[in-house]
Amino acid sequence: MRIAVIGAGHVGAGIGMAWLEQGHDVVWGVRDPSKYGDLPAERLLSPREAAATAEALLLAVPWHAAEAALAELGPLDGKLLLDATNPLGMGADGLHLTEGFSTSGGEKVAGWAPGAKVVKTLNQTGAANLGHARRYAEAPLMFLAGDDGQAKQMASALVADLGFNPVDAGPLDRARLLEPLAMLWIEQAMKHGRGPDFALTLVEPAA
Repeated sequence: MRIAVIGAGHVGAGIGMAWLEQGHDVVWGVRDPSKYGDLPAERLLSPREAAATAEALLLAVPWHAAEAALAELGPLDGKLLLDATNPLGMGADGLHLTEGFSTSGGEKVAGWAPGAKVVKTLNQTGAANLGHARRYAEAPLMFLAGDDGQAKQMASALVADLGFNPVDAGPLDRARLLEPLAMLWIEQAMKHGRGPDFALTLVEPAA
């Protein structure tokens, strides 16, 4: 699949390289290719160029940059848009969610990308895990939320290609649950001594 990764920081670079290793045709949409010498130069395009030829896109930019990044892409009608962002802000007590209860970052992304089929996923664990999920003995859990069934099927396949166990969490408004789950992961990693190398998994009863 032709995938455009919008953003090439730790999240976008890690996921994109993992998909490339799985045989997907991955390009990155970046403003300044000279900043990303660790990525294949021939796969670094402008955001609009990357989006134009992609079947699916991954939004992997900091939350404060998400609306502007989407505005650069042009029409995304009918395209799968995986939203890996979390609406994080910094307050007196450190990182916190800036959206919740009555809306979510995922729903805002859908409003900023009219016509795209938005699926919230790949936001519930740390950047170091996203490109290396296969290092765990058991596939880590990754929830997905979206309103289009076919888009969620495509997203599930892409999530599984990374080595995660994709689990349907329901419609896009369930991003209001998945973003706090990401905040819980951050709290455990930063304030409870677990560090960035742990992941969540789903355990079923023995048959």
